[in-house]
Amino acid sequence: MNKMYFVPFLSIVIFAIDYYVWQAFRTATQQSSAQIQVFTRYGYWGFTSLIIAGIWAYNFMPLHFWKNEIRITFMALVMISVITKLFIILFLLIEDITRIIRWSFQNIKMRISPDEYAPGNISRNEFLSKAALAVGAVPAATFAFGIISGAHDYRVEKISLKIPNLPKAFKGMRIAQVSDIHTGSFFNKTAVKGGVEMMMREKADVIFFTGDLVNNEAKEVKDYFEIFSKLKAPLGVFSTLGNHDYGDYVRWNSPAAKKQNLKDLMKAHELMGYDLLMDEHRFIEESGEKLAIIGVQNIGIGRFPWYGNLGKAYAGTEEASTKLLLSHDPTHWNAEVTKKFKDIDVAFAGHTHGSQFGVKIGNFKWSPAQYIYKQWAGLYQDGEQQIYVNRGYGYLGYPGRVGMPPEITVFTLG
Repeated sequence: MNKMYFVPFLSIVIFAIDYYVWQAFRTATQQSSAQIQVFTRYGYWGFTSLIIAGIWAYNFMPLHFWKNEIRITFMALVMISVITKLFIILFLLIEDITRIIRWSFQNIKMRISPDEYAPGNISRNEFLSKAALAVGAVPAATFAFGIISGAHDYRVEKISLKIPNLPKAFKGMRIAQVSDIHTGSFFNKTAVKGGVEMMMREKADVIFFTGDLVNNEAKEVKDYFEIFSKLKAPLGVFSTLGNHDYGDYVRWNSPAAKKQNLKDLMKAHELMGYDLLMDEHRFIEESGEKLAIIGVQNIGIGRFPWYGNLGKAYAGTEEASTKLLLSHDPTHWNAEVTKKFKDIDVAFAGHTHGSQFGVKIGNFKWSPAQYIYKQWAGLYQDGEQQIYVNRGYGYLGYPGRVGMPPEITVFTLG
């Protein structure tokens, strides 16, 4: 949708939501002092005005106006505000439906016995309004905690990866995967560095990075270049691009500027010591056996771009007994890999972030991501082919994680 239409429409929707939620605030404070009522009114609508003004500025002002700290803070406020108000609205709707039913019965009785019943308004219940605000405070606290604690709560997932045709020479090989770094979203350099050090302690033989180094612009990696340059492995660090690496979600002064941004990003991979696979492959050889590492540019379905060419990347790998694929978007697996390239043994993907929200307890996992993606987190199998979807190292939009911690995956081949 064109921004000239979408932004005003979104502003109206936000105002309507806030006006409805305001009824709970007004009712909850009706017995309070005049000073508290004034403070609540100006504070509430001042915050609403700030959010709406911020949305207009974010969409129509130059991107460089938004320093990283300002953008992260704004996105956090918007996300927490929206989620909190949705919970309040659900509670208020229950009350309003009850009020409508009561009003209907009152009017029916009045028509039957007009002398016994007088018409009247059924006011909003002060207790229920306070209860609605209390209910809304729960997600607000939860998502605030997700920023403070969950954003950098890195977890190492250790996976025993069984590959039927794996040559003996490669059994026991350790592969570390990281995905969706999104350097433009970080706000705690010390914690990010700690995660990289955690990964290096695993002493993997080879490292895979499956895309989305930045949110939009190559320059975002500058502040974290030194940290992610420390990712090293004896057999190399192999990387590929994700949908955010192409600069498709930001306005550019010219096509040439966008093209240069991609070149700068590719150069960043090179300078950090990553072997960026742009529809290419590499071989790891041991005792006369070959293991192929195939990497494609982003290939997605629906609203996500299809830039890669798996046929080109695959060509020449036929002799390798084992083939591993780096492809950022897991939808690529069912769209092409399992249909046309049945001898690719394992695909490594990211992209979904596990929605940065959900539940993971032991083998049980749930997230809104599962209603969008068939493969959204963890290991999946189709016949003898497998795909692993990494939950991501960073975050996008909401600067935190609730129940879906950032992931470093370590595979042992067998």
